[in-house]
Amino acid sequence: KSNKRKEMKEFKNFTMNFGPQHPAAHGVLRLVLQMEGEVIKDADPHIGLLHRATEKLAESKPYNQSNGYMDRLDYVSMMCNEHAYVMSIEKLLNIEVPERAKYIRVMFDEVTRILNHLLWLGAHALDIGAMSVFLYSFREREDLMDCYEAVSGTRMHATYYRPGGVAKDLPSTMPKYEKSTIKDKDQLESMNYNREGSMLDFLKDFTVRFPKCIDEYENLLTDNRIWKQRTVGIGVVEASRAIDLGFTGPMLRGSGVNWDLRKKQPYEVYDRLDFDIPIGKTGDSYDRYLVRIEELRQSNKLIQQCISWLEKNPGPTMIDDAKIAPPNRENMKIEMESLIHHFKMFTEGYCVPKGEVYAAVEAPKGEFGIYMISDGANKPYRLKIRAPGFAHIAALNEMCKDHMLSDVVTIIGTQDIVFGEIDR
Repeated sequence: KSNKRKEMKEFKNFTMNFGPQHPAAHGVLRLVLQMEGEVIKDADPHIGLLHRATEKLAESKPYNQSNGYMDRLDYVSMMCNEHAYVMSIEKLLNIEVPERAKYIRVMFDEVTRILNHLLWLGAHALDIGAMSVFLYSFREREDLMDCYEAVSGTRMHATYYRPGGVAKDLPSTMPKYEKSTIKDKDQLESMNYNREGSMLDFLKDFTVRFPKCIDEYENLLTDNRIWKQRTVGIGVVEASRAIDLGFTGPMLRGSGVNWDLRKKQPYEVYDRLDFDIPIGKTGDSYDRYLVRIEELRQSNKLIQQCISWLEKNPGPTMIDDAKIAPPNRENMKIEMESLIHHFKMFTEGYCVPKGEVYAAVEAPKGEFGIYMISDGANKPYRLKIRAPGFAHIAALNEMCKDHMLSDVVTIIGTQDIVFGEIDR
């Protein structure tokens, strides 16, 4: 009998699969957990379930044809990925982008940051158990998606940034809601009240409304007892350790490290704009939440500054160099030379001088970089993507150790992981 009792006391570690079909595992993360009861002793992430060979594909296509692949890496921060890619080509070509195009890029980088953080906030809260935040955050995303659509024709994969500038200038009208059987005249008028002017007017109206919306999210979460119990003290990473692990973006700033490429290595026109960098103290999930919420406010401020500059300063949005910029559409349809130019441009592209370059942007998730080697041909010899999420998921084991099973969901959420860029 005494022997039997001893056997019963001994815990047996068991292995458990978390994902890929778990709703909080983003569909493509397989996490192999070594459990001791409810406590995690080891977490081993298995990645590669969304691998699409983006780097290899880009090495077999002309420079100007790989832009669309960048959208599909971190598919909630589309234009920020494009930005790093076009910046690396511009560095190799040694060209200067028109001023107006720079402001448009910065404005859309910040629109993209808001889009990313809103999706993160809604999904993270939903994973933890707060349902309504998801509905709130998607209400605002819809307006910004309309801006994407107005400017590029697509809601997500815009391919709007091009080497040398942006595809076209900002539109002077916004699409409106159409008459239907379920909407009467008054409803239509109230839905279209801010769509009467240009896209800039629509975005301006959004930036006026948005701070109140952020207050609504904070009312739901910031002092919410359950939210704090689920995030405070969970997934703590010290400042020095965050640097060692290669963290960037809100993951690094949440641990109290003041590092943001927009301030430390300014690109485009960030050095002319006024904004602050929020920094956490304790490095837990709650601090990272607060950092991202404040980033929403700062991005809103940046968009307002860009709008006021763009309203006063019309001008070209693409470099005036026929070797890099395609001919305009009207000419292409009536002039033989322009048609040939257009055809050659989009089938063969252009040759880029020999050299190697690294261009990085402060994407919503952290430092998104493109390392490119050119051998003088019309396609890159080597393309390497530095995805911020890759370093973060590598630290998942360390962050999950000795936490409960339910905290894995919080930690995956706080890392703001998207697998397009991790598996690429």
